[in-house]
Amino acid sequence: MKHLFFDFDGTIADSEQGIVQSLKYFIEKMHLPTLTATQYRKFIGPALITSIRQFYPDLSDDDVFNALSYYQEFYQKEGIFQLKIYPGILTELEALKAAGYQLHIASAKPEVMIKRINDHFQLGRYFESEYGATSDEKTRITKSAILKYALTQSGADEAESVMIGDRNTDMLGGYENHVKTLGVTYGFGDVPELSAAHASAIIDHPTEIHQGVERLVG
Repeated sequence: MKHLFFDFDGTIADSEQGIVQSLKYFIEKMHLPTLTATQYRKFIGPALITSIRQFYPDLSDDDVFNALSYYQEFYQKEGIFQLKIYPGILTELEALKAAGYQLHIASAKPEVMIKRINDHFQLGRYFESEYGATSDEKTRITKSAILKYALTQSGADEAESVMIGDRNTDMLGGYENHVKTLGVTYGFGDVPELSAAHASAIIDHPTEIHQGVERLVG
């Protein structure tokens, strides 16, 4: 059985609007320096707590916790559904499922949020399961840890699995778990970022996912 593990933000959906609005909310609430559009986009993909510490290194642990709380306050109320499913992705997921692949989500989002989004956009019919960060975003936060958990829970064979995503965290998560990786450039990463993170193959459009997967695991 061949298993495909999909990142969500930047791979299944363009979720920039909801994420950036939630970031701006916590930054305003905490009176922190604003960021550039490019910096906001760098939050999309990695675990939120990691990016907060990267861009605001002087924050105490309590301040980081408060930032997370403010972010979730806005995101869960408004930002969570402010996204657009990438054109062509649903047709591709349907084709992959029909071809016999087992599809899963492996995202740095908390699992409870992934499930809410899947229910809202009726994505559950495509995926066997959804794996994400723990609710506190402190224990299972890296893509490597999330994918390791997903592989164990799904019973997937690493040699017959592919991690599909748009950021270096996705590629490194696969690399560190001995899983082939398919980088996508239609999201928030680019070829240099994906290549440097050991991407096994790179594609430019959702309609190329099936072909890319076949090249990697048949």
